[in-house]
Amino acid sequence: MAGIGSLPLFHRVEGAPVIVLGEGPAAEPKRRLVERAGGRIVGDLQAGVDEGARLAFVAHDDAARCEADAIRLRCAGILVNVVDRPELCDFTTPSILDRDPVLVAIGTGGASAGLAKQLRLRLEGLLPDSLGTLANGLHAARGRLRARWPDSGERRRALDAALSAGGPLDPLEEGAHARLGDWLAGEAMPMPTGRREIVPVSDDPDDLTLRQLKWLGAADAIVVEDGAPARILDRARADAPRLPLASGVPEEGLVVVVRATRPTG
Repeated sequence: MAGIGSLPLFHRVEGAPVIVLGEGPAAEPKRRLVERAGGRIVGDLQAGVDEGARLAFVAHDDAARCEADAIRLRCAGILVNVVDRPELCDFTTPSILDRDPVLVAIGTGGASAGLAKQLRLRLEGLLPDSLGTLANGLHAARGRLRARWPDSGERRRALDAALSAGGPLDPLEEGAHARLGDWLAGEAMPMPTGRREIVPVSDDPDDLTLRQLKWLGAADAIVVEDGAPARILDRARADAPRLPLASGVPEEGLVVVVRATRPTG
């Protein structure tokens, strides 16, 4: 499996103390970010430790002071972000696209904040303002979803079909939230089942077809032949079980068999 440089997580801080050290233009954006997430800012290191803070931002102008405070905070068991010093950071802050409650966080591991920002700006134009309303509607409809599709696998496949490109709840289409009630009450869409095979021509996921990518994202199980490319498998649904081909192919749900690379020509 291909590695990733950081573990992306969403950390709840509403009502909790968060240490923000420093003044001026480097510290102010961190204060705004903490306030936006509902955190309670503590501007003194020891006070933050005493109050049980779990996160800290350090933004002093003096580099040596940043390093010293980062060490003290880390020794107290607190995760630290030192502004513009990725080598001193336990975590980095992404560029955030907000469609509350949908959040899209774009990070580069501290490599380039400018790149993350430009990617966010591109995505801003793709995701409609009503996306958050659709998310809240799906949350409110959980009971109806379970009643209609008691089996979790069928429920997931039904949602996958509805939310896919061109589906009645396509999240990139403005107004998809308004079709939620009709979709729940209407005739069920056909859901993909059976066996699909992917024979990669290379280990580059960009060589996969859109249909193959959709299979990987919707699969109930991934059956893996020895030598199947790890980068291809990384595009598959994260919680779908990975099964060795030698153990056989399940007969229920959508099963995707990923073969070893067989270059053409």
